[in-house]
Amino acid sequence: MSESYTFTVNGVTRSTDVDKPLLRYLRDDLHLHSVKDGCSEGACGTCTIIVDGKAVKSCVLTTKRAVGKNIITTEGLSDVEKEAFVYAFGAMGSVQCGFCTPGMVMAGKALIDQNPDPSEEEIKTALKGNICRCTGYKKIIEGIQLTAAILRGDAKIEESLEKGDDYGVGERAFRVDVREKVLGYGEYADDVEMEGMVYASAVRSKYPRARILDIRFEKALELPGVLAVFTADDVPHNKVGHLQPDWDVMIAKGSITRCVGDAICLVVAENKEVLEEAKKLVEIDYEELKPVTSVWEAMAEDAPKVHSKGNLCQSRHVTRGDAKTALANSKYVVTQRFKTPFTEHAFLEPECAVAFPYKNGVKVLSSDQGVYDTRHEISLMFGWEPERIVVENKLVGGGFGGKEDVSAQHIAALAAVKLQRPVKVTFSRQESINFHPKRHAMDGTFTLGCDENGIFTALDCDIYMDTGAYASLCGPVLERACTHSVGPYCYQNTDIRGYGYYTNNPPAGAFRGFGVCQSEFALEATINLLAEKVGISPWEIRYRNAIEPGKVLPNGQIADCSTALKETLLAVKDVYESHPGRAGIACAMKNAGVGVGLPDKGRAKLIVHDGKVELYSAASDIGQGCATIFVQMAAEATGLGKEQIINMGANSELAPDSGTTSGSRQTLITGEAVRRVAEDLRKDLEAAGGDLAKLEGKEYYEEFFDPTDKLGADVPYPKSHIAYGFATHVVILDDDGKVKEVYAAHDSGKVVNPTAIQGQIEGGVLMGLGYALTEKFPLKNGVPQAKYGTLGLMRSTQIPDIHAIYVEKDELLPFAYGSKGIGEIAAIPTAPAAQGAYYAFDHVFRTELPLEDTFYSKKKKK
Repeated sequence: MSESYTFTVNGVTRSTDVDKPLLRYLRDDLHLHSVKDGCSEGACGTCTIIVDGKAVKSCVLTTKRAVGKNIITTEGLSDVEKEAFVYAFGAMGSVQCGFCTPGMVMAGKALIDQNPDPSEEEIKTALKGNICRCTGYKKIIEGIQLTAAILRGDAKIEESLEKGDDYGVGERAFRVDVREKVLGYGEYADDVEMEGMVYASAVRSKYPRARILDIRFEKALELPGVLAVFTADDVPHNKVGHLQPDWDVMIAKGSITRCVGDAICLVVAENKEVLEEAKKLVEIDYEELKPVTSVWEAMAEDAPKVHSKGNLCQSRHVTRGDAKTALANSKYVVTQRFKTPFTEHAFLEPECAVAFPYKNGVKVLSSDQGVYDTRHEISLMFGWEPERIVVENKLVGGGFGGKEDVSAQHIAALAAVKLQRPVKVTFSRQESINFHPKRHAMDGTFTLGCDENGIFTALDCDIYMDTGAYASLCGPVLERACTHSVGPYCYQNTDIRGYGYYTNNPPAGAFRGFGVCQSEFALEATINLLAEKVGISPWEIRYRNAIEPGKVLPNGQIADCSTALKETLLAVKDVYESHPGRAGIACAMKNAGVGVGLPDKGRAKLIVHDGKVELYSAASDIGQGCATIFVQMAAEATGLGKEQIINMGANSELAPDSGTTSGSRQTLITGEAVRRVAEDLRKDLEAAGGDLAKLEGKEYYEEFFDPTDKLGADVPYPKSHIAYGFATHVVILDDDGKVKEVYAAHDSGKVVNPTAIQGQIEGGVLMGLGYALTEKFPLKNGVPQAKYGTLGLMRSTQIPDIHAIYVEKDELLPFAYGSKGIGEIAAIPTAPAAQGAYYAFDHVFRTELPLEDTFYSKKKKK
């Protein structure tokens, strides 16, 4: 007889005769989907539950070890607790992508049950095992503090805040998705269950570069429950790619792999257990080949070609004026070489997609950053008209650029079409780490000159980026690194050469900051050396050169009326100057919108249905909150309340193409389309005497496009981007060299939601600190050596005090109520500010990330 394991879950006695991770039992058997699977390694905390009064990660506890225990998940909270957490997390802005949120809630409940009035430090300690990649933890800590106060009776729930009676632009708006994310019933792709659904997973390359001699899967097919094994021979067109179709769906027999993330074959089975067993039965014969592991190896004349066209993936040359002559005539010149590493996005939700036959094609439920982009890539694979493919976003558990490329979507679609059944593909955390594109590693040499007063004269630089095995977004990332390497300053002589090379490392692509994190780190550090030569402070040299309205950026664009870089510098001047020897400062600019002459359009549609206004826009909300921003803008324009406007989510069949969630563009570009279409509705609503029922069935549509000039356009003052955001960050160290405080002053135009922008800034700052100080992505001959728990992600107990400051000018852009977006720029200036702080602290000029010999990474004694 098999042994039975009995325990209590949310007040109900449960028994099972299977010993398996409690996480899998709760999700797969009891369908308690608030318990998220972020890593299955005990590293991320998304699966946190309460066991006998203590917060426990359910992935490390088994059903056998749970015998006799009392288990509580978010579903088992009392109604009073549910309402307290929902309100507090909404009011404080504790929720962004939401994938970590139920685990945070349970960690918070376990603490409050033991200590009804916890201190900030006690909350930080309670959350130590739970990673958040979005918020910077500060808002979650505040949410738990308010929850505790409500449960103690020291604070009250203001129902009007969630209802959104005042929900216009500039209000501290309650996110539209708070409740479903806090309580865990909001549906992510891996939460989807369907009748007849089967499971697929790829067998991936053992080596970064090897010839596939043979693929034998007969033993796997013989296993009961295995439905199929697909190889490259089963793929209609074996290439996909976000911009360059260079990425093999699967590596064919006889071909050579390009990285360890490469799929060799796709196994489909009736259940997950059989699937994992079947994958082990697939036998692959390799001829291992020496990998290309650096840009310099890729450049060598005798280097193996990663792709048949050669190893140079993309190049850019950005020039204006005469940098060579200007540098020759400069009073002071500094040249420095900088290196920045690959970085892992570490979003909390691993890649997942569910695909099923639909009409005359296939429908994909996905976690990605652009449903139309995903549709396009899948159409390339099938050779179909794109309309035969429908892509719908479920909730997206973070992206930061790492979910722009297809991952699980196309292989799920392939299996679904081949088998005519619903198919789910879910990546393991290690599969995710090995597969998806990283932040590009950069090696750059920067030469910056100035006159005797510290006024910049010219910049000359070479930027080399490792784009890994596939192009992904190499071209645009490289371009942005080059165009923004000049910084947010006012000078006209530049010569910037950028190169992106293929290697056998994991692919590199979009990552928050989009190439600018790398080049701004180099530029801002170089500026500090120039300031030293001139004999003025790092703050002063930046202020003297700062761009302002009406002046000309180094790319030739005239700065618009909303430009407020100097205001951000003034906002942090006193705090910077009051910490001599402990503070570092850095500025940044970041484009809003794709720009550079590309057709970057925002589109939105409204339908009046059943007394509500349905808002359709295929803009992926990956946690940054654009779904809420759009409802706020629609509310502002129409005068309607939050509960009368429903954001319908990103669906390529129902919503117009609003472009990818990238380039800090959705708030401005799609936001302006929303504003315009809402104004159309307002006019009809006024004519109807404010009676929405009279407009039942009416549809409204608008698109917004503000043309820009292509890179290198032959015009005196090219308009590269519709707008730029600007920022100045100050990092302050304590006596031990630990980061104590960060002041982050931002010009993002009109602040649509003050609560949301605080969380975006705080999260960006912490991500930037990790990049600067703790995060590593070690590779050995092209093979990632990190697990999720060893990436060096900052935890709640490590956070400094982050001060988010926003600057709003009276004169703003005429689009989207004057808003410019915050998504990327929040992550850019922190690393160079940290570098400057350590230079001030010990006068060691560090040129590589993560910074060496700091409080966070002392050199080991030999």
